Amino acid sequence: MPEGHTIHRLAQDCLERFAGWQVRAASPQGKFADSAALLDGVVLDGVDAHGKHLFLGFEDTGWVHIHLGLIGKVTFDGPVSDTVRLRLTGGIRGERTMDLRGPAVCALITGPEKQAIHDRLGPDPLRDGDDGDRAWARISRSRVSVAALLLDQKVIAGAGNVYRAEVLFRHGIDPYRAGRDLSRAEWDALWSDLVALMREGVRTNRIDTVRPEHTPEAMGRPPRVDDHGGEVYVYRRTGLPCLVCGTEVRTQVLAARNLFWCPRCQR
Repeated sequence: MPEGHTIHRLAQDCLERFAGWQVRAASPQGKFADSAALLDGVVLDGVDAHGKHLFLGFEDTGWVHIHLGLIGKVTFDGPVSDTVRLRLTGGIRGERTMDLRGPAVCALITGPEKQAIHDRLGPDPLRDGDDGDRAWARISRSRVSVAALLLDQKVIAGAGNVYRAEVLFRHGIDPYRAGRDLSRAEWDALWSDLVALMREGVRTNRIDTVRPEHTPEAMGRPPRVDDHGGEVYVYRRTGLPCLVCGTEVRTQVLAARNLFWCPRCQR
């Protein structure tokens, strides 16, 4: 499932391509045809992202709420396909397209319905004005492991499996520690690091979490080859030596996702 940096990057891409222009809207697949007909010819005048939720605003018509889920994908300027749930066409000369395939959610909603989604989500490290205080209020009282809390979108919106594993490693925190056993200083450092890492993810459109001294160039090692891309410490490195201490990276299912950690660096 795409993590929050991907959704914020998509929001930026949609803003640059379509905002302020009338768009043509269609649903080649047919599942969004009625709503697409309402949007056809309307100006796209707002783009928003919160966690893993993308919102495209269309004047007084409403907002298209998109959640990609596990298999959803957005592509730009590609050929028409009958598997596309929503296709937008616009730009100065109508030359830009956006195609949405396989989303978990694609719905035309009202402003109040959009606000209700925001209200149930936790703070997002990438949203202006959000901070870690609201998340800390829940984490500091919880007996649940910090690794599980980091995946709970009601606690923090946007962090996913890669970011949770990597940020806990970067701060030497045992993923099985209860939230209430974190200090406020530890939490503030985690939040600040998530903000920095995810902002860099938006900029580069990939997840890189290793510090300069642990890059392939600095260590003389081959670059990581993985369809998720990016250089990481523990994510999907089960059985491989930790880049810092050499201990084998472990994995175990936690909160229905594979957790990766170094048992020495994260005691």
